[in-house]
Amino acid sequence: MRKSILFAFACLLMAACSNPSKMAELADSIVTDVTINGAAGKSNVLEAIGGKITASYTLKFPAEFFKSEAILNVTPVMVYEGGEVVGPVLTLQGDKIMDNYTVISYKQGGEVTKEVTFDYKPGMEKAVLELRAVVYNADRSKQYEFPYHYKVADGTNCTYMLVKTEGKPAFESDAYQKVIAEKKEAQVLYIINQSNVRNNQLRTEQIKEFQEYLNEAQNNERKTIVSNDIIAYASPDGELDVNTRLSEKRAKSAETAFVKVISKKAKVKDIPVNVSQISEDWEGFQELVQASDIQDKELILRVLSMYSDPAVREREIKNMSAVYKTLADEVLPALRRARFVANVEYKNWTDEELTQIINENMSQLDEEALLYGATLFDKDAAKAEIYKAAASKFNSSRAYNNLAALSLKAKKTAEAKGYLAKVSDKNAIYYNNMAVAAMQEENFDAAAEYLAKAGNLPEAKENMGALLILKGDYAAAATALAGTNSFNEALVNVVTGKLDKASSILANAKCPCKSYLKAIIAARQGNNSQAKELLETAKKDEKLAKRAAKDIEFAKL
Repeated sequence: MRKSILFAFACLLMAACSNPSKMAELADSIVTDVTINGAAGKSNVLEAIGGKITASYTLKFPAEFFKSEAILNVTPVMVYEGGEVVGPVLTLQGDKIMDNYTVISYKQGGEVTKEVTFDYKPGMEKAVLELRAVVYNADRSKQYEFPYHYKVADGTNCTYMLVKTEGKPAFESDAYQKVIAEKKEAQVLYIINQSNVRNNQLRTEQIKEFQEYLNEAQNNERKTIVSNDIIAYASPDGELDVNTRLSEKRAKSAETAFVKVISKKAKVKDIPVNVSQISEDWEGFQELVQASDIQDKELILRVLSMYSDPAVREREIKNMSAVYKTLADEVLPALRRARFVANVEYKNWTDEELTQIINENMSQLDEEALLYGATLFDKDAAKAEIYKAAASKFNSSRAYNNLAALSLKAKKTAEAKGYLAKVSDKNAIYYNNMAVAAMQEENFDAAAEYLAKAGNLPEAKENMGALLILKGDYAAAATALAGTNSFNEALVNVVTGKLDKASSILANAKCPCKSYLKAIIAARQGNNSQAKELLETAKKDEKLAKRAAKDIEFAKL
């Protein structure tokens, strides 16, 4: 912001006198400009950014004003309710002084600009930035104070200090499944080059268990048999076209056996059956070889990885005559098969059932059910009791993290840190919650370090946005807070002059803090009546009421 304070030039002809005291007498011929935080031309109000108040002041001296044998000291002084803070002295000299200060020509005059920064102190909202000048003769034996102080800025905008730094804790999710997918499997084996299902294959314990499972699932109100899959295979030896026809025949015989024997004995009806075949079961071959202790199995697996052509694979493996007989005896027979796969959905406890179990006896629940069950309760005290149960029974890091998040939400920072100390799985959520604890203790450097470890966690980005506002990096803060529709996102848009965007974020807000920010927007837009109305809501908060009395944003109200 740039504000020119022009002083009438009354007696310029007297400046020809060599006495430096005449400079003090003609002090009003100096023109002063001020630039606030790189912006000029709108207001002479100071602005605090990142705990600093920075301004550049410019002094313009007319010709025949600055005496050739004069030395001028200009001292910026911040005057505020708590006292005064003196900035660095600017020393200027006439063109006959043999020192190393900036020279101002007597004949031509001159201009000098100096930046000054003050650390913000409480009370500087009402600050005035003054320039005080003293002129000396060449040997500094005489001094003459300028008769008045140059007031270059009045008041300090501290709106960024409204930033919310209590932090946003993050909660762990659960892996509770309302519907659990189950599979049950059995198989029948075929004799080499044959496709008929032998009766003994339908009387195995595996088939009996499969039938019992289907029957139980059919009659269990929590289970639904979605479908049954039948997949028939040929072992990867012999001609491919022969194996293709063989696997197709096996698929048909397996389907017939399933319908006439397995599903009939299991008393399963009206369930879709999906039938498919795989000509050569190289995948099953690889799995069996990998799990075996066959000599040269690594060589066999390497052949499989090197060649994709089935014929080449078979040829290369048969060339290993020493091991091929073992494969033919121990591996290939297990691949002449048809698999029966039941696809079942199990309906887990409903929300109502979980709530009842938690109220009556939550000890029967597993970790996932407890973590999910806590989300079904509105009161944080109830959630905490459930998380404590999960933490105690399962030493659950997720439960401890969620207990810490509840404590942070209630501003019980020490309690939260106690829970976080018990977290063994130090993931992004842990680091975010550690950062929130640090923010609540106003240890913002530590908070930034924790957030750097939390990665792209949404809560971490939002918390980093708050720290960036404190730091004064508004552009980065706006990026971090984009889309959060939070108070801090609205605030960063206010301090960067994007009032319409801030207004849209705060559109339906009625709480004191958001009403205060809306009042600032209204005041900046010149809508004083609306600003006053919004302040009435904001002043329900005692701290905001005290702030409003000194806030330069409302100077025109």
